[in-house]
Amino acid sequence: MTCDLEVDVNGEEIFLVDKEVLSSFSGKLRELTSKSLATSATRNLRVTLHGLPGGAEAFELMTRFCYSNGRTRMSPSNICLLHCIAHFMEMTGDLLSLTKKSLQGIPYWSWPEIMSCLKQCQDLIPVASSSGMLDKVICSLVGRITAVSDASPSGSSPESSAFRFSCDTGSTTSAKNSSNHRGAWWFDELVVLNPDMIEEIIRKMAVEKANHVVIGRFLMHYLKNGGVRSAAADKKKAAAVIIDLLYSLDGSSVSCKSLFGLLRVSSPLKLSKCCQTKLESMIGNQFDQATLDNLLIPARSGMNNLYDVNLILRFLRSFLRSGGRDSANRLKQAGSLMDSYLAEVAPDSSLKPLKFLALITALPDEARDCHDTIYRAIDLYLEVQVANLTPKNMQCFTLHFFISFFCSSWNQVHAQISDEEKMKICGAINYEKLSSESCKRIARNTKFPSRTAVRALISQQTKLRSLLEETDQSRKPGHDPDRDDDDDEQIILYAKKLDLTREHEKLKSELQGMQWKVMELEKMCRKMQRQMSKAIKTRRAGSSGSRSLPRLCS
Repeated sequence: MTCDLEVDVNGEEIFLVDKEVLSSFSGKLRELTSKSLATSATRNLRVTLHGLPGGAEAFELMTRFCYSNGRTRMSPSNICLLHCIAHFMEMTGDLLSLTKKSLQGIPYWSWPEIMSCLKQCQDLIPVASSSGMLDKVICSLVGRITAVSDASPSGSSPESSAFRFSCDTGSTTSAKNSSNHRGAWWFDELVVLNPDMIEEIIRKMAVEKANHVVIGRFLMHYLKNGGVRSAAADKKKAAAVIIDLLYSLDGSSVSCKSLFGLLRVSSPLKLSKCCQTKLESMIGNQFDQATLDNLLIPARSGMNNLYDVNLILRFLRSFLRSGGRDSANRLKQAGSLMDSYLAEVAPDSSLKPLKFLALITALPDEARDCHDTIYRAIDLYLEVQVANLTPKNMQCFTLHFFISFFCSSWNQVHAQISDEEKMKICGAINYEKLSSESCKRIARNTKFPSRTAVRALISQQTKLRSLLEETDQSRKPGHDPDRDDDDDEQIILYAKKLDLTREHEKLKSELQGMQWKVMELEKMCRKMQRQMSKAIKTRRAGSSGSRSLPRLCS
């Protein structure tokens, strides 16, 4: 036996082998040596193998097979390696036939043997996949999982003792934690696999009609204990695979709480737009099951807002698209949640008026039976957004205080919310759904535009008129007269509570007084502007380098 061939395996190691012996088994080596003979001027030939699955270890197994005249010991621990190298080296004869025959015994392998072979397969992709080896092992694994309905799989396999050893004693602590749920015995076994392998397994389980709730629970377990504990690139890959798999399952396969947990983990990883959209869609579909703490997601860096309100708006759009509008209970639950959220974000002074309005109007009107909470949120928002210059403050302004405020806060006032924006925000209130108490507060609230107060009063007048008409109709023939006294008492109490005429006159008087004061202050502002302009011109024309304030502002 001569060593007349040098084989460079993946740049890792060089083997000196007998060309004739190895070429008789490998079609790939025959082709490579034929090309080398045509170009080589020396007796010793040299060939290079690139991308050999299994590297030097696999090549050594192949040479032993060839030198032993096609005999080798196969086991679940090396069959995957032998099968892949047989394909790669085009060993269409004995070795490939032997591996295929050995794979027929997979149904009789123990659980540890299946896992050992699977771990080896994940290092040999894509050859293991293209050769069909991976599919056979995964089918066996999935069949073993889906066939077992108990928390312990000990009775499901011909190798029951091996199953019991693997699942009952392999990790006592983790088994107690992960096997609390029926069918979760395999969770800790699979967390050692990479995301690509997990994807292959889960997709096969879905084809085999495995329980989607169990699959969803496993994916969240893998998120916590498996693929996201490694390098940043692997974390990103694992999160993307998990999101993609969850998206392919039934909508109720994973809880809303778990999805928000996935959102927290994946947000720093900068996933693709498609992946983000899938996760947001899943959360939006279950928006009515979220909690306020779930929604208070800090804004990303570079955003002025305290919270990511754009994300919440996307959730709501997904919720409505998924049929949230079709269920009255779900819609009202979402409305209640959004009312709480509005109260939390309203104090954010950097929240733009149109964005705040978008949050208020994101859900249809039927999502709320009462708009009192919306009124309170708007009141809080205006309290923050409107500068210190409000009609209420104007009543107590002295000339000196106003001039000082004007000089120090001119730019700030101009940056605040406009009357038009206030009208748009207040226009989101359904006055028919306001309590009488809230209507009275609006009428007296100087932060709200005067037209808003009038609309609130008109709404209450309409309610009273409707109540009177209903009472009048109830007194027609056929109505029970015993209820008349009760109806009269309700109307009297309601009218006293509103006291519409007095409130309207009081409001009218207050508005006229505020309008006069605003006009006076506007005149004063124009006068001060002229004086400040003159002072600036005088200072520029003067020879002195010192700076001075206008007399009115000193």
